[in-house]
Amino acid sequence: MALWRGGSKVDFMSVRTLNLTKKLYEYLLEAGLRDDPKLRRVREATARHPAAGMQISPEQGQFMAFLVRLIGARRCIELGTFTGYSALCVALALPPDGKLICCDVNESTTSQARRFWAEAGVADKIDLRLAPALETLDGLLAGRGGKGSFDFAFIDADKDNYEAYYERCLELLRPGGLMAIDNVLWDGEVAEARSRDPTAQMFRRLNAKIRDDVRVDMSLLPLGDGVMLARRRET
Repeated sequence: MALWRGGSKVDFMSVRTLNLTKKLYEYLLEAGLRDDPKLRRVREATARHPAAGMQISPEQGQFMAFLVRLIGARRCIELGTFTGYSALCVALALPPDGKLICCDVNESTTSQARRFWAEAGVADKIDLRLAPALETLDGLLAGRGGKGSFDFAFIDADKDNYEAYYERCLELLRPGGLMAIDNVLWDGEVAEARSRDPTAQMFRRLNAKIRDDVRVDMSLLPLGDGVMLARRRET
């Protein structure tokens, strides 16, 4: 913000995050989104799906790709793939030898994802596992090269298991590895302490747990429907 004092413009930082009006959000996309046609193709196709609201926003996808590049990630895991948009964001950001394990149970939507990945030329980077995510995570933890070997994890699956997903992904991450957890503001319902929504109550517990978890550094961002970042500490 800015004020005029004595005929001069004085800038100062806001004490809170701006409210995103429709006009400001449109500007955010115009000024801040480097829109890859391969990603736009997925968004446009998914917009016709009855559950299109499950897809992350384009600025969130770009932010995740930024994080993957920032930490030099090579091994990533995703819980909840839908039609493949978030996975494509990550896969495009990975180096040629990078790998992303995707966990989902829906054969129909992930068959669409496979087509999008193939069209984008990243299908060889993605290992889709059609099974309950907890089974896949437990298998990775039990196997050689699982625990402490992943650089990045993204959780955007069934909400009932979020805390279990958090604990297992934390074990899979290397020291310094990063986890992104989606929907943690739950359309603002988490701010209502007396809410009877069980998912809002779950997110209130999970957000508080991560805030107080000495194993991680954390930051809760008002991006999309709320994104919690948790970085596994090195000691």
